Amino acid sequence: MSNADIVGVNDTDFVKFWNEVLAPKFIKFKHVLVDGLTQHSEEIFPNLPVSEGDKVLDVGCGFGDTAIKLAARVGATGEVVGIDCCDAFLDYAKDEVKSLGISNIRFQRGDAEIALPAERFDFVFARFGTMFFANPVAGLRNMRKALKPEGRMVHIVWRARADNPWLSMAKDVVLDFLPQPGEEAQTCGPGPFSMSDESTVRTMMKAAGYENIEFRRVDANVLVGKDVEDAIAFQLAIGPAGEVFREAGEEAEEKRPAIEAALAAAINKQKTAADGIVMESSSWVISGTNPL
Repeated sequence: MSNADIVGVNDTDFVKFWNEVLAPKFIKFKHVLVDGLTQHSEEIFPNLPVSEGDKVLDVGCGFGDTAIKLAARVGATGEVVGIDCCDAFLDYAKDEVKSLGISNIRFQRGDAEIALPAERFDFVFARFGTMFFANPVAGLRNMRKALKPEGRMVHIVWRARADNPWLSMAKDVVLDFLPQPGEEAQTCGPGPFSMSDESTVRTMMKAAGYENIEFRRVDANVLVGKDVEDAIAFQLAIGPAGEVFREAGEEAEEKRPAIEAALAAAINKQKTAADGIVMESSSWVISGTNPL
Protein backbone atom coordinates (compact mmCIF):
# COMPACT_ATOMS: atom_id res chain seq x y z
CA MET A 1 0.00 0.00 0.00
CA SER A 2 1.37 3.40 -1.00
CA ASN A 3 1.22 6.59 1.03
CA ALA A 4 -1.41 7.90 -1.39
CA ASP A 5 -3.76 5.11 -0.23
CA ILE A 6 -3.62 6.11 3.45
CA VAL A 7 -5.90 8.82 4.84
CA GLY A 8 -3.92 11.80 6.09
CA VAL A 9 -0.64 10.98 4.36
CA ASN A 10 0.15 13.51 1.62
CA ASP A 11 -3.49 14.62 1.64
CA THR A 12 -4.45 18.25 1.26
CA ASP A 13 -6.35 19.83 4.15
CA PHE A 14 -9.38 19.81 1.87
CA VAL A 15 -9.19 16.03 1.36
CA LYS A 16 -8.62 15.44 5.08
CA PHE A 17 -11.70 17.51 5.86
CA TRP A 18 -13.82 15.44 3.48
CA ASN A 19 -12.59 12.17 4.99
CA GLU A 20 -12.72 13.16 8.63
CA VAL A 21 -15.74 15.48 8.84
CA LEU A 22 -17.98 15.30 5.79
CA ALA A 23 -17.85 11.62 4.78
CA PRO A 24 -19.64 10.35 7.94
CA LYS A 25 -22.41 12.90 7.37
CA PHE A 26 -22.77 11.93 3.71
CA ILE A 27 -23.02 8.26 4.66
CA LYS A 28 -25.76 9.02 7.20
CA PHE A 29 -27.77 10.84 4.54
CA LYS A 30 -27.00 8.60 1.56
CA HIS A 31 -30.74 8.15 1.00
CA VAL A 32 -30.97 11.87 0.19
CA LEU A 33 -27.64 12.45 -1.54
CA VAL A 34 -27.89 9.44 -3.84
CA ASP A 35 -31.50 8.27 -3.97
CA GLY A 36 -32.88 11.79 -3.70
CA LEU A 37 -30.74 13.37 -6.43
CA THR A 38 -30.72 10.68 -9.09
CA GLN A 39 -33.33 12.40 -11.24
CA HIS A 40 -30.66 14.78 -12.53
CA SER A 41 -28.42 11.98 -13.76
CA GLU A 42 -31.35 9.77 -14.82
CA GLU A 43 -32.54 12.59 -17.07
CA ILE A 44 -29.34 12.50 -19.13
CA PHE A 45 -28.07 8.92 -18.86
CA PRO A 46 -29.97 7.60 -21.91
CA ASN A 47 -28.25 10.20 -24.11
CA LEU A 48 -24.71 10.03 -22.77
CA PRO A 49 -22.11 9.36 -25.51
CA VAL A 50 -21.16 5.97 -24.07
CA SER A 51 -20.95 2.80 -26.16
CA GLU A 52 -20.25 -0.85 -25.55
CA GLY A 53 -16.53 -1.42 -25.12
CA ASP A 54 -15.74 2.13 -24.02
CA LYS A 55 -13.35 3.00 -21.22
CA VAL A 56 -15.02 5.46 -18.83
CA LEU A 57 -13.75 7.51 -15.89
CA ASP A 58 -16.21 8.54 -13.14
CA VAL A 59 -14.67 11.44 -11.16
CA GLY A 60 -15.96 11.92 -7.63
CA CYS A 61 -17.75 8.59 -7.94
CA GLY A 62 -18.94 8.62 -4.33
CA PHE A 63 -20.95 5.54 -3.44
CA GLY A 64 -20.50 4.10 -6.92
CA ASP A 65 -24.08 4.30 -8.19
CA THR A 66 -23.21 6.21 -11.37
CA ALA A 67 -20.20 3.96 -12.01
CA ILE A 68 -22.53 0.95 -11.84
CA LYS A 69 -24.90 2.51 -14.38
CA LEU A 70 -21.98 3.35 -16.67
CA ALA A 71 -20.64 -0.20 -16.36
CA ALA A 72 -23.94 -1.54 -17.68
CA ARG A 73 -23.61 0.76 -20.70
CA VAL A 74 -20.04 -0.26 -21.62
CA GLY A 75 -20.68 -3.98 -21.14
CA ALA A 76 -18.23 -6.79 -20.54
CA THR A 77 -15.75 -5.49 -23.11
CA GLY A 78 -15.64 -2.04 -21.56
CA GLU A 79 -14.23 -0.71 -18.31
CA VAL A 80 -15.25 1.89 -15.73
CA VAL A 81 -12.80 3.44 -13.28
CA GLY A 82 -14.29 5.31 -10.33
CA ILE A 83 -12.10 7.85 -8.52
CA ASP A 84 -12.86 9.59 -5.24
CA CYS A 85 -10.84 11.14 -2.43
CA CYS A 86 -13.03 9.68 0.37
CA ASP A 87 -12.07 6.22 1.58
CA ALA A 88 -15.45 5.54 3.18
CA PHE A 89 -17.23 6.20 -0.12
CA LEU A 90 -14.87 3.90 -1.98
CA ASP A 91 -15.29 1.14 0.61
CA TYR A 92 -19.05 1.31 0.16
CA ALA A 93 -18.73 1.34 -3.65
CA LYS A 94 -16.40 -1.68 -3.65
CA ASP A 95 -18.73 -3.66 -1.39
CA GLU A 96 -21.71 -2.80 -3.59
CA VAL A 97 -19.95 -3.88 -6.78
CA LYS A 98 -18.78 -7.09 -5.14
CA SER A 99 -22.29 -7.91 -3.91
CA LEU A 100 -23.68 -7.37 -7.42
CA GLY A 101 -20.95 -9.47 -9.04
CA ILE A 102 -19.87 -6.70 -11.42
CA SER A 103 -16.43 -7.31 -12.91
CA ASN A 104 -15.86 -4.33 -15.24
CA ILE A 105 -15.53 -1.64 -12.55
CA ARG A 106 -12.54 -0.78 -10.41
CA PHE A 107 -12.18 2.00 -7.88
CA GLN A 108 -9.15 3.95 -6.82
CA ARG A 109 -8.42 6.78 -4.44
CA GLY A 110 -7.40 10.01 -6.09
CA ASP A 111 -7.69 13.79 -6.25
CA ALA A 112 -8.72 15.09 -9.67
CA GLU A 113 -7.16 18.48 -8.96
CA ILE A 114 -3.74 16.87 -8.59
CA ALA A 115 -3.62 14.08 -11.18
CA LEU A 116 -5.65 11.62 -13.23
CA PRO A 117 -4.59 8.87 -15.64
CA ALA A 118 -3.72 10.47 -19.01
CA GLU A 119 -5.19 9.80 -22.49
CA ARG A 120 -6.92 6.60 -21.50
CA PHE A 121 -10.67 7.17 -21.59
CA ASP A 122 -13.35 7.55 -24.21
CA PHE A 123 -15.65 9.34 -21.77
CA VAL A 124 -15.24 11.16 -18.44
CA PHE A 125 -18.19 11.85 -16.15
CA ALA A 126 -18.80 13.70 -12.87
CA ARG A 127 -22.07 14.22 -10.98
CA PHE A 128 -22.12 17.10 -8.51
CA GLY A 129 -18.38 16.94 -7.81
CA THR A 130 -16.56 19.50 -9.96
CA MET A 131 -18.24 22.45 -8.19
CA PHE A 132 -16.19 21.57 -5.09
CA PHE A 133 -12.84 21.94 -6.90
CA ALA A 134 -10.70 24.52 -5.10
CA ASN A 135 -8.86 25.00 -8.40
CA PRO A 136 -11.57 24.27 -10.98
CA VAL A 137 -9.48 24.90 -14.09
CA ALA A 138 -6.80 22.47 -12.88
CA GLY A 139 -9.38 19.80 -12.10
CA LEU A 140 -11.22 20.28 -15.39
CA ARG A 141 -7.92 20.23 -17.29
CA ASN A 142 -6.91 16.94 -15.67
CA MET A 143 -10.28 15.48 -16.65
CA ARG A 144 -9.69 16.58 -20.24
CA LYS A 145 -6.18 15.13 -20.26
CA ALA A 146 -7.64 11.81 -19.09
CA LEU A 147 -9.59 11.65 -22.36
CA LYS A 148 -8.41 10.21 -25.62
CA PRO A 149 -8.37 12.71 -28.52
CA GLU A 150 -11.98 13.65 -29.38
CA GLY A 151 -13.23 12.01 -26.18
CA ARG A 152 -16.07 13.78 -24.37
CA MET A 153 -16.55 14.90 -20.78
CA VAL A 154 -19.90 15.56 -19.09
CA HIS A 155 -20.34 17.02 -15.62
CA ILE A 156 -23.46 17.99 -13.67
CA VAL A 157 -23.46 21.02 -11.33
CA TRP A 158 -26.10 23.04 -9.54
CA ARG A 159 -27.48 26.22 -11.10
CA ALA A 160 -28.12 29.42 -9.11
CA ARG A 161 -29.33 29.64 -5.51
CA ALA A 162 -32.70 31.01 -6.62
CA ASP A 163 -33.26 27.87 -8.73
CA ASN A 164 -32.33 25.54 -5.85
CA PRO A 165 -34.46 26.33 -2.79
CA TRP A 166 -33.74 22.83 -1.47
CA LEU A 167 -30.26 24.16 -0.61
CA SER A 168 -30.71 27.92 -0.26
CA MET A 169 -33.89 28.08 1.84
CA ALA A 170 -32.44 26.31 4.88
CA LYS A 171 -29.34 28.51 4.89
CA ASP A 172 -31.50 31.64 4.85
CA VAL A 173 -33.45 30.29 7.86
CA VAL A 174 -30.32 29.39 9.82
CA LEU A 175 -28.75 32.79 9.14
CA ASP A 176 -31.66 34.40 10.99
CA PHE A 177 -30.13 32.86 14.13
CA LEU A 178 -26.40 32.44 13.47
CA PRO A 179 -23.55 34.44 11.89
CA GLN A 180 -22.02 33.81 8.50
CA PRO A 181 -18.96 31.51 8.70
CA GLY A 182 -15.69 33.45 8.87
CA GLU A 183 -12.89 33.41 6.33
CA GLU A 184 -11.08 30.66 8.26
CA ALA A 185 -14.09 28.33 8.27
CA GLN A 186 -13.58 24.73 7.17
CA THR A 187 -15.64 24.16 4.05
CA CYS A 188 -16.39 21.48 1.46
CA GLY A 189 -14.80 23.72 -1.18
CA PRO A 190 -16.05 26.71 -3.18
CA GLY A 191 -19.60 25.48 -2.64
CA PRO A 192 -22.55 24.03 -4.53
CA PHE A 193 -23.18 27.19 -6.56
CA SER A 194 -19.59 27.86 -7.64
CA MET A 195 -20.34 26.69 -11.19
CA SER A 196 -23.84 28.14 -11.50
CA ASP A 197 -22.92 30.96 -13.90
CA GLU A 198 -22.78 29.78 -17.51
CA SER A 199 -20.38 32.42 -18.80
CA THR A 200 -17.94 31.85 -15.94
CA VAL A 201 -17.91 28.08 -16.37
CA ARG A 202 -17.66 28.37 -20.14
CA THR A 203 -14.50 30.44 -19.57
CA MET A 204 -13.19 27.76 -17.18
CA MET A 205 -13.87 25.02 -19.72
CA LYS A 206 -12.10 26.95 -22.48
CA ALA A 207 -9.13 27.63 -20.19
CA ALA A 208 -8.98 23.90 -19.44
CA GLY A 209 -8.73 23.20 -23.18
CA TYR A 210 -12.20 21.91 -24.10
CA GLU A 211 -13.93 22.41 -27.42
CA ASN A 212 -17.60 21.99 -28.45
CA ILE A 213 -18.77 23.18 -25.03
CA GLU A 214 -22.50 22.78 -24.39
CA PHE A 215 -24.86 23.60 -21.50
CA ARG A 216 -28.23 21.98 -20.88
CA ARG A 217 -30.60 22.88 -18.06
CA VAL A 218 -32.35 20.12 -16.08
CA ASP A 219 -35.14 20.89 -13.59
CA ALA A 220 -36.34 18.20 -11.19
CA ASN A 221 -37.81 17.70 -7.76
CA VAL A 222 -35.38 16.21 -5.25
CA LEU A 223 -36.04 14.30 -2.06
CA VAL A 224 -34.84 16.28 0.99
CA GLY A 225 -35.92 13.84 3.69
CA LYS A 226 -38.23 10.96 4.55
CA ASP A 227 -40.13 13.30 6.86
CA VAL A 228 -39.74 16.74 8.44
CA GLU A 229 -37.41 15.48 11.17
CA ASP A 230 -35.17 13.75 8.61
CA ALA A 231 -35.13 16.85 6.38
CA ILE A 232 -34.12 19.11 9.29
CA ALA A 233 -31.32 16.75 10.31
CA PHE A 234 -30.06 16.64 6.71
CA GLN A 235 -30.02 20.44 6.35
CA LEU A 236 -28.14 20.95 9.64
CA ALA A 237 -25.54 18.32 8.73
CA ILE A 238 -24.70 18.99 5.07
CA GLY A 239 -24.64 21.84 2.60
CA PRO A 240 -24.76 25.62 3.10
CA ALA A 241 -27.03 25.51 6.18
CA GLY A 242 -24.96 22.70 7.68
CA GLU A 243 -21.78 24.72 7.24
CA VAL A 244 -23.27 27.74 9.05
CA PHE A 245 -24.52 25.50 11.87
CA ARG A 246 -21.26 23.57 12.21
CA GLU A 247 -19.06 26.67 12.30
CA ALA A 248 -21.23 28.38 14.94
CA GLY A 249 -20.35 25.64 17.42
CA GLU A 250 -21.80 26.10 20.93
CA GLU A 251 -23.98 29.00 19.85
CA ALA A 252 -25.65 26.77 17.27
CA GLU A 253 -26.37 24.07 19.84
CA GLU A 254 -27.83 26.62 22.26
CA LYS A 255 -30.16 27.89 19.54
CA ARG A 256 -30.91 24.45 18.06
CA PRO A 257 -34.54 24.25 19.35
CA ALA A 258 -35.45 27.62 17.81
CA ILE A 259 -33.60 26.82 14.55
CA GLU A 260 -35.26 23.43 14.21
CA ALA A 261 -38.68 24.98 14.85
CA ALA A 262 -38.09 27.59 12.14
CA LEU A 263 -36.86 24.94 9.69
CA ALA A 264 -39.86 22.73 10.48
CA ALA A 265 -42.21 25.62 9.66
CA ALA A 266 -40.45 26.19 6.32
CA ILE A 267 -40.21 22.51 5.40
CA ASN A 268 -43.85 21.86 6.25
CA LYS A 269 -44.75 24.22 3.39
CA GLN A 270 -43.01 22.01 0.83
CA LYS A 271 -44.46 19.28 -1.37
CA THR A 272 -44.78 15.70 -0.21
CA ALA A 273 -44.43 12.54 -2.24
CA ALA A 274 -44.78 8.83 -1.53
CA ASP A 275 -41.18 8.59 -0.32
CA GLY A 276 -40.95 11.87 1.59
CA ILE A 277 -40.57 15.63 1.19
CA VAL A 278 -39.50 17.03 -2.16
CA MET A 279 -38.33 20.45 -3.30
CA GLU A 280 -37.46 22.11 -6.57
CA SER A 281 -33.91 21.98 -7.93
CA SER A 282 -32.09 22.89 -11.12
CA SER A 283 -28.77 21.79 -12.60
CA TRP A 284 -26.48 22.40 -15.55
CA VAL A 285 -25.34 19.45 -17.62
CA ILE A 286 -22.09 20.72 -19.12
CA SER A 287 -20.09 18.91 -21.77
CA GLY A 288 -16.99 19.42 -23.87
CA THR A 289 -14.57 17.46 -26.04
CA ASN A 290 -10.83 16.94 -25.96
CA PRO A 291 -9.43 18.24 -29.27
CA LEU A 292 -7.30 16.16 -31.60
